[in-house]
Amino acid sequence: MINSAKYIFLFSILHLWCFNLFAIQSHIVNITIIVTAENLSASDTIYIAGNHRLLGIWDPGTVNLVSNNDGTWSKMISVAKDTELAFKFTRGSWAKEAVYQDYKIPPNHALLASRDTLVRFHIPSWRDKIPFPETAYIRGKIIHHDSISGFNLKPRNLSVWLPPGYEADYERRYPVLYMHDGQNIFDPLTSAFGLEWQVDETADSLIRAELIEPLIIVGIYNTIDRRHEYTHSDTGRNYMKYIVGVVKPLIDSNYRTLPGREFTATAGSSLGALIAFMLLWEHSGIFSKAACLSVPFKIDYVDYLTYVKQSPPPLQNIQIYIDNGELGIDAELQPGIDQMLRILDQMKLNYSWCRVINADHNETAWSKRVAKFLQLFYARH
Repeated sequence: MINSAKYIFLFSILHLWCFNLFAIQSHIVNITIIVTAENLSASDTIYIAGNHRLLGIWDPGTVNLVSNNDGTWSKMISVAKDTELAFKFTRGSWAKEAVYQDYKIPPNHALLASRDTLVRFHIPSWRDKIPFPETAYIRGKIIHHDSISGFNLKPRNLSVWLPPGYEADYERRYPVLYMHDGQNIFDPLTSAFGLEWQVDETADSLIRAELIEPLIIVGIYNTIDRRHEYTHSDTGRNYMKYIVGVVKPLIDSNYRTLPGREFTATAGSSLGALIAFMLLWEHSGIFSKAACLSVPFKIDYVDYLTYVKQSPPPLQNIQIYIDNGELGIDAELQPGIDQMLRILDQMKLNYSWCRVINADHNETAWSKRVAKFLQLFYARH
């Protein structure tokens, strides 16, 4: 009887283990992606970039497809059932993004992973291999500075937007706003996703309506190292030194700026919002304002909360704007934002926060919030 009871017990444990394993596996689905493409050279690799960690969290050069030596490229990922996937294809950077029949920047591919699925895509060309129309999307004057390097970082471009009246009054000086992911803020033809923040249109309209003071806006392009440059890492520290030691001196020496900290601000979205906050927190002798849209203080591999708790606060006379939407990734940011707001309250620091109804994690959503932080920082008195 003892042996029988023992075997019955072991059999029950084994049965339960197998049942749980089956239950777990039944909630996982396999997505197989097969791509054919034209205009590829022998050295090219196709990458997939999307909203899931297995898709690189929108890094255009991390997750590569495998060449099958038959003209097709493929990738298989296993995700939880009913995961909503969004993704695009590149050849390693957003400047080499796939384009399709109409030769326009495409929207994200979208797929609900409800069951094992095989999907096929054909890419006729790439962003860097087709002529884009010379359409004027810029309002105002923008001056470009190409391949600015420093602090062992990859060179990047800067776009400097000058306010209306800048060239008419040679005595006036202006505050400066430094924005990250700079290729996405002025022009859809340079934007990673074909959508831009419309910062030039918004700032120009507010200035002409005399709702804000004129300002200079500097767009600092990102690179393929964005994830490391915009987070709490050695590369992120070098990026902040690059802004303080290379970019700001270049702007102050070439334009009529007000260089003091009280006139210097920074802004960004997503990881760009995190590095904006970091610049204010760790270089408050240089920056006095930061606009942080959809900011990931603590999520996945990112944790800046621990550092903030253990570090001295910045100078007191600062302004911080924080927001996030209530959809998609933005909703997942809420716990980290709530914790940061409690820390800011305890330190009695000056901030404003809002949760934006029906807003998701994209350029279109962020473009609608530009006026809010511009008016907060630069309102005319």
